[in-house]
Amino acid sequence: MSTPQHFDLIALGGGSGGLAAAERAAQLGKRVLLIEPNALGGTCVNLGCVPKKLMWYGAQVAESLRNAAGFGFDVEVKGFSWKTLVDARRARVKGIGDWWAGYAVEQGITLVKGYGRFVNANTVEVDGEQYTAPHIVVSTGGRPFVPPVPGADLGITSDGFFALDEQPKRVAILGGGYIGVEIAGLMRSFGSEVTVADIAPRILMPFDLMLSETLSQHMRHEGIELRMPFRTAGLRKTDDGIVIDGAEGEALGPFDCVIWAAGRKPNTEAIGLDVAGVEVQPNGFVPTDAYQNTNVAGIYAIGDITGRVALTPVAVAAGRRLMMRLFAGQAEAKLNYDNIPSVVFSHPPMGSVGLTETQAREQFGMAVTVYQTDFTPMKYAMVAHKSPTAMKLVCVGTEEKVIGVHIIGDGADEMLQGFGVAVKAGLTKADFDNTVAIHPTSSEELVTLKVPNPAL
Repeated sequence: MSTPQHFDLIALGGGSGGLAAAERAAQLGKRVLLIEPNALGGTCVNLGCVPKKLMWYGAQVAESLRNAAGFGFDVEVKGFSWKTLVDARRARVKGIGDWWAGYAVEQGITLVKGYGRFVNANTVEVDGEQYTAPHIVVSTGGRPFVPPVPGADLGITSDGFFALDEQPKRVAILGGGYIGVEIAGLMRSFGSEVTVADIAPRILMPFDLMLSETLSQHMRHEGIELRMPFRTAGLRKTDDGIVIDGAEGEALGPFDCVIWAAGRKPNTEAIGLDVAGVEVQPNGFVPTDAYQNTNVAGIYAIGDITGRVALTPVAVAAGRRLMMRLFAGQAEAKLNYDNIPSVVFSHPPMGSVGLTETQAREQFGMAVTVYQTDFTPMKYAMVAHKSPTAMKLVCVGTEEKVIGVHIIGDGADEMLQGFGVAVKAGLTKADFDNTVAIHPTSSEELVTLKVPNPAL
């Protein structure tokens, strides 16, 4: 074995967090090694955010075509080519990965393609070659979880969804979280028959009840079947397709495609964390302190493997702040995990920042005031196919500090970014009221809400 190569930083994992950490360290003049077995960009670029959003845009076009007649257009839709959309999406995703590979080299980052594994607390081995560094960032991300039920391999995961070369006409999605409802909306917009089943009593359990109920109602209106609660006992293949058996004796199907959307698990079990002495929880997550430190000095964890908010910008922000602390003298640099906005690209999209109404009432009781509205946006005033919008402000105290903003409807994904800043800044309902509205828009409703809902 050759002499180990030495670096200032090793990033184990080339997803969003690892790339952000490696880039910032290189910009600070450090010698950086980035280890990744697959395409750079991780789940977000290759099997998540980016390809999902491109498919979502395609679905938006389908919905616009359906509503064109309401605006006077005589549109004849002669067909839809799943292959054309998928080929274009794959080319775009490949382009992003190729760009990152070239950019990393330009930044002076050394790239090693392969699976890295700890040999000790400051050494990582890849294909027989060893590399050392005083600082090692573990950012190996996660992968879809498939429950161990009979016939589970008859289904595919979200990874498999992006590998589909043909559009399945009858689709079942096992999971009512954000991945499940996003895929459900896409497939229904493209014309597939869709069923969503989950062990939970409703979709999107962690989100505010208003969002879940509004989206559920619209999904059903669009022809998506929601089966909840439903406990999957197994999958079986029949001459007509795949059948899903329930634990109570019921059966769903047959389907052309069953997609597991039952959550994700961290990629931590095969990278030698035990050899390095790093604590790993039974569920595979790596606990860290507020500064991303593991229990072993010089080893840090960021992104999905920490069990914190599993969002790309969170991993990016954590990685950059960690590098500023390690290499730029900013001893207190760390990510504040409070009030992080998030969006679900459902149909329509929905977004949330801060506390839900339930969380707020549990924490502050009668000090909570809620303002809420629902309406049909002007965009749908003249069309047959309508889509709802609903909004909620959760406030607390006599000053009515805004501690939660929840939106579902067209444009929710874009408008929430600005209101996320407002919540992070600690603004009050009076600050919202003192902001002149932009008319006519949906977002103006958030600065013109007047009558609070009665306390529960």
